[in-house]
Amino acid sequence: MTTLAGRTITALRHEHDALAGTVPALSAAQLTGASGAAKWTIADVLSHLGSGAEITHAALKAGLGEAEPPAQDFNQGVWDRWNALSPSDQAAGCLRSDNALVTALEAVPEGRHDDLEVSVGFLPDPLPLAAFAALRLSEVAQHSWDARVGIDPAAALSAESAGLLAEHLSGSLGFLLGFIGKAEAAPEHAVVDITGTPYRIALDDGARLTTENLPTTATFAGPLESALRLIYGRLGPEHTPAGLAVTGNISLDQLRAVFPGF
Repeated sequence: MTTLAGRTITALRHEHDALAGTVPALSAAQLTGASGAAKWTIADVLSHLGSGAEITHAALKAGLGEAEPPAQDFNQGVWDRWNALSPSDQAAGCLRSDNALVTALEAVPEGRHDDLEVSVGFLPDPLPLAAFAALRLSEVAQHSWDARVGIDPAAALSAESAGLLAEHLSGSLGFLLGFIGKAEAAPEHAVVDITGTPYRIALDDGARLTTENLPTTATFAGPLESALRLIYGRLGPEHTPAGLAVTGNISLDQLRAVFPGF
């Protein structure tokens, strides 16, 4: 698929396949061990991904006219059910739920990729399919990393997911940086060039990722995937690649304060 929605759905399939190749081999001790998300075990992360897939799938069905929009208390009921599962059931259920969602997204005809809109509960207006799929990719890529880094400290985002997330965050998903970025934590206005890419992190009245040709005040010399993990609060010292450096009027530690994660 060559549309932006199609490329994003393909990335979701690849993320699912990577999870499916990892999760079944996890031991009970690994499932209940620490993940990359503070206060969550790997099983907790997988439960969050599984319940999120179920909620996203329900929204997609409503957008396609296959079901009524979910009721106001739908999400809480899903979370409660998933939270009550055992770690092993959370892991197995995550793969089933995520595969069902990705399969449903793959079934949307390419001719509908540019006109289909889907409502999500926390936004006033529906999202185009590309942005809707990207919202799920934003969740899956980061939380899959949370699960993988619990057993592999050198885990990284895939180049495919990092590239697509940058494309979406500098476009229709730019609003997310308004939620996760704390520009007021920056010591001063900064425009951080991400070397080898068209992207810059701009910190002024808010935080944004942009391809605008702005005068830069600092440089992030490191992989794009690391810059994306920084934005999502997942570039702690223990998970920062060797040789990565930030120079200019803002430091890496100050950028970590701007993007504290969730």
